[in-house]
Amino acid sequence: MIKRYSRPEIDAVWTEQNKLECWLKVELAVCEAWSRRGKIPPEALAVIQQKAGFDLERVQTIEETVRHDVIAFLTSVAEHVGAEARYIHLGMTSSDVLDTALALQIKEAGSILLEGCGKLRKSLAEKAKEFRDLPAIGRSHGIHAEPVVFGLRFARFYEQLTRATTRLENAWKTVCVGKLSGAVGCYVHLDPEMEEEVMNTLELGVAPISSQVVSRDRHADFLAAIALTGAVLESIAIEIRHLQRTEVGEAREGFSKGQKGSSAMPHKRNPIDSEKISGMARLLRGNMHVAFENIALWHERDISHSSVERVIFPDSTIALDYLLSLTKKVVDNLVVDREKIAANLEITGGAISSEGLLLEMIEQGMSREDAYAIVQKIAHEALENKENMLEAALKESQLVELIGEDKIRRTFDIDHTLRNVDFIYKRMGW
Repeated sequence: MIKRYSRPEIDAVWTEQNKLECWLKVELAVCEAWSRRGKIPPEALAVIQQKAGFDLERVQTIEETVRHDVIAFLTSVAEHVGAEARYIHLGMTSSDVLDTALALQIKEAGSILLEGCGKLRKSLAEKAKEFRDLPAIGRSHGIHAEPVVFGLRFARFYEQLTRATTRLENAWKTVCVGKLSGAVGCYVHLDPEMEEEVMNTLELGVAPISSQVVSRDRHADFLAAIALTGAVLESIAIEIRHLQRTEVGEAREGFSKGQKGSSAMPHKRNPIDSEKISGMARLLRGNMHVAFENIALWHERDISHSSVERVIFPDSTIALDYLLSLTKKVVDNLVVDREKIAANLEITGGAISSEGLLLEMIEQGMSREDAYAIVQKIAHEALENKENMLEAALKESQLVELIGEDKIRRTFDIDHTLRNVDFIYKRMGW
């Protein structure tokens, strides 16, 4: 699924070729730092910079024998460089390369994800503004509650995604750090100043303390932010799936020419994209759990984390990129049925205004329990008799006497009910 629908931009980040190119960037940056310290002669550095390269197939062939990916890589690089290759990987351990290069890949992938978040936020804002003045029924427990405006749903999702984007960006910055602290983190063969110099060249942060690896709580934080972003997208998808139900029918996914909804029932138009979003959000949460398991390692390091990271980082970033794009498509192409929204708003015959009556009675001095009983009786009888509740309320002499006909009518007035919507939009900056 992910492979089939992923985009070339994010795919390219996680190719074996790009991974090894990131390894080479790290190695070259270290060589340059050594040369500035006089450890590598200028003429040797020039050869390294000119000839350094690798052959992916050759690396894979060597690895089959040595069963060590970094050694296989370095062997291939040495075959390209020649005698000057003795200066490459000087004083480093494998994780100095692996973790720093992984940070470079995550930096690329995270930038793409943040761009996708920005595009979806724009689409949600447009829908929020488009349906700013469309009254609709609000629901709690799936049951008709009080009126809302249809655009508020998109405004709420916009605000949720804004927070998710901030979390993602912060976690991205946290994980984009490298290290050159050596086999157990004590800088036995490289000094901290050189580490800072190399990370500055690579435009990465520096892990202030590390063992043989960068601490994996950073990586778990990033995967958690991805999973939370996916959960926000799922909340959008769930809303659309509910609105598309036949009994509701207020909105539906766009249905393209030639598309078919069912192999058996030609009439079907199913919310398949929203269902994909819901399903794949679960995958992101599963990967988050694995990332949390990777935090605890033996002593200064084991490699229980590395094998699963080769799966969860490509899968999670590629999946979220796909889900952001898919959700944007669903939002942009959403078909909204204004007539059905208006009809649904009237299904209860005004019973949705019951709280206003309750509060008016309390304000006039009646106990909440007594007021609740009266309004509940009016509402339930009106619903059962399919009677308009405003008319039923106006027939209740005790109610009219207590709060007056004008206040009763105001309680059922949709403009009065939604009078603070403009304030919400202004608070959102619109």
